[in-house]
Amino acid sequence: MPLKNTGTEQLIKDTAKQLLFAEGKLHATTQEIADAAGVNRTALHYYFRSRDQLIAAIFQDAMQALSQRLDECMVSEGTFRAKTENIIEVFLKDMIAFPYQETFLITEMNTFGKKLITNIQSDPVKSYLKEAAEEMERGNIEKMNPIHFLMNLFSLLSYPLIMAPLYKKMFRISAKDFQKLIDERGKVIMGMLFKV
Repeated sequence: MPLKNTGTEQLIKDTAKQLLFAEGKLHATTQEIADAAGVNRTALHYYFRSRDQLIAAIFQDAMQALSQRLDECMVSEGTFRAKTENIIEVFLKDMIAFPYQETFLITEMNTFGKKLITNIQSDPVKSYLKEAAEEMERGNIEKMNPIHFLMNLFSLLSYPLIMAPLYKKMFRISAKDFQKLIDERGKVIMGMLFKV
């Protein structure tokens, strides 16, 4: 059996990510993905037997990449405040480049459940939560279960981006003006989470 051409396989995944995460075509068909990648549908099915297998591969890649970047922030050198600022910066940069990635991940998790969520390390999260508890004891952030702190952080980051289409209409603002709000978001979040 001939070896698979991983360049073509990666091209298909990268094209699918572009369609799904950047352009918001969450229901793109295998034919649309193949056309955008410049390959025929037979080639796509050679690497990914079905749309579900392609979606699962993209989901795993996206979760692993995001988890790795956030884990690196959580265990990096520096103060807890600096780590949190870095998490915000990494998350927002990711979300600006791929505004529909979060929606895709949530949709897939709700559709396929726990079987998609694998290889998420808990050590960096445990370390970060421990530091959050220490910051609470120092009085730098409001006392609460540290898990609430992290859930608040991610909620403050992701919800405005997931709801962007509605917010643009509700507030009657352009994409450019909404982007300005997102650019300000990091400072707003830091001000909400930290007392000093």
